[in-house]
Parts: sequence; structure tokens; C-alpha cells
Amino acid sequence: MIAALALWRRLPVVVRAVAAGWLVTTVGTGLWVLLSLANQKYFPGLPWAMLPTAGYLWLFWRYLRGDGWPRETAEARRASLRANHLSPEAWSGAIGAGLLGLIWVLVVQQVLNRLVRLPQQIVPDTSHIPAVTLVGLLFMAAIVAGVVEEAAFRGYMQGPIERRHGPIAAILITGVMFGFGHFTHPEVTFVLMPYYVAVAAVYGGLAYITNSILPSLALHAGGNMFVFLGQFGAGRSEWQATAAPLVWETGPDATFVVTVAAAILLGAAVFWAYSGLAGVVRAERAAQGRIRS
Repeated sequence: MIAALALWRRLPVVVRAVAAGWLVTTVGTGLWVLLSLANQKYFPGLPWAMLPTAGYLWLFWRYLRGDGWPRETAEARRASLRANHLSPEAWSGAIGAGLLGLIWVLVVQQVLNRLVRLPQQIVPDTSHIPAVTLVGLLFMAAIVAGVVEEAAFRGYMQGPIERRHGPIAAILITGVMFGFGHFTHPEVTFVLMPYYVAVAAVYGGLAYITNSILPSLALHAGGNMFVFLGQFGAGRSEWQATAAPLVWETGPDATFVVTVAAAILLGAAVFWAYSGLAGVVRAERAAQGRIRS
């Protein structure tokens, strides 16, 4: 055990952080996958998988937060999760900046949809699942993904890389891993990697500025619900823009020019919002420092 721990500590920070993040993702989502599949097969009239999943997720969160055995790793687990509390001002600034960032990502994806062919969304057949069960399972899936993925990617993975290599490298590496994590979906290919890296930058930037995954967790869970409603309501994902000819075939029309201009303006607004949030956090930390001294 001591030898294994010593070997682990000799590994590069990036390797340890990526391994820890994938472990959190696997352990956090594994039971939910099994329960949701069982719910669709056995007693599908009720979304019974929600209750045991919620209990498991609560225990899992508490363990990541530092509860449980071994006590020697409690502080390391708490620091890695970095689910730190924020002031109302920081919360509102983070949610506003994050929402603006996600809107910017969707507009940029509209531009990309005119530059390359995006894969068609594959929506599974859910006609055999009662509506109440489908809604319940989608809601629980959004919560599980938001909690587990933010704990894994923006907490256990991004944090250590940040401290060793800085936020830009941390967000890029985490974003690529975040993209690979979605390759389990059959329609996801490398052409969508910029989308996932951009989404990870929105969430990762919030985590870095606030030193908390809580705002990105809330946005991630809410964004997942938006995605699921789009998939099962409109039949396509949020990145699947309306079909349009590529600009290489027809030339840049007025819609494309306006979309590019909107992406540039929104990008500037996102930079301003994140800078404002950083200013709020710096001011609060300075005030706390003065109080302690």
C-alpha cells in the first residue's frame, strides 16, 4: 500500500488528475446507468430509479466532500471537490456570466454548422416509456451528469492541473477529456470537440475564478435538462443547428455574416462578464483578508 501510494505520487500531476477525474465519473454514474436501464425494463410505469439514485448521489457527494473513511484523505477530498460557498453577489455574477457564455457557445456552433457538416442527432426510441417515467428519468439524468461531471472534471481533474500548470492548460486538457467523455454517444465525433472544449471553458472559467464548482454545477444540470428537452421534444440536440448549406457551397450570405458578428459581440460580452466576476471575487477576498488581519 505504501509503495503504491509512493508510485502514485511520482506520477505527473496531469496523469493523476485525469485518472482521478475518470474514476469519479465512473463511480458516480455507474449505478445510475444500471438503475435507469432496469427502470425501463421492470415496472416502467413509475420512475422508481430516481429514489435510490438520489440516495446514492447524496452519499457519493458527501464522500467527495470529505466525509467517511479514510479520515487521512478527508481534507484532500474536500479540497479536490472545491464545492466552496459563494456570496450572493458572486453567485449572481457567476450565473449571469455562465449563461452568457453558454449562449455564445450556441451561436458559435451556429457558425460552425455553416462551415462543416455536423453529425445528425440520434434520438433513442422512447415510445415504450410512459411520459411520467421518461420525464423523471431525464430529470435525474440531468442532475447526475451535472453533479458528477462537475465534481470530476472541474473539481478533481481541473484543480490540480490549474495549480501546477495554470488555468489555460487546465481548462484545455479538461475540455478535451470532457469531449472524449461524450464519445460514448454514437453521433459524437471529433468535429464536435470544439463544442465540448468551449462548454468546458465556460464551466472551467467559472470554477477557476470563484474557486467553486457550485455555479457550473447548477448551470450544467440546467443545461442538460435543456438538451434533453431539445432531444426528445424537437428531435435534435442543442448543437444541431437548423440545416443550411455550407458557405463553401453558396458563399457567405446575410444570415452567416450576422451570426458571425453576433458571435464576436457576444464573445466580447462574455469576456466583460467574466472580468467583472473576477473583480467581485477579488474584492471579496481582499475584504476577508482585511477582516482576518
